Amino acid sequence: MATTKKVKTTKVAETGTSAACLLLIKHPRITEKSGIQAETNGVYTFEVRPEATKTIVKKAITMMYNVVPTKVNIINLPAQNVFARGKRGVKSAVKKAVVYLKKGDKIEFV
Repeated sequence: MATTKKVKTTKVAETGTSAACLLLIKHPRITEKSGIQAETNGVYTFEVRPEATKTIVKKAITMMYNVVPTKVNIINLPAQNVFARGKRGVKSAVKKAVVYLKKGDKIEFV
């Protein structure tokens, strides 16, 4: 069942439906490193859903922020086993999209 939902969401997003595209981007990933990259190079990082692709992310960024990305890279961070304070746990897997903008374009986060 889970695979059919992913396929439907991706197909709807590829056709350009704004609601489906916007649902695939979770939120901006704001860290020290991403903040420096955004200020100096115009590179922004977002957390996206696992079924997101480069073209879908590009469409969604264009719809949300009225900026056309020049390049999009996707990074999959796998889940990691952690051991802290005597307890075992698991860090969740994350999919990130790194969005490059041309000089002069900016994305403002409220």
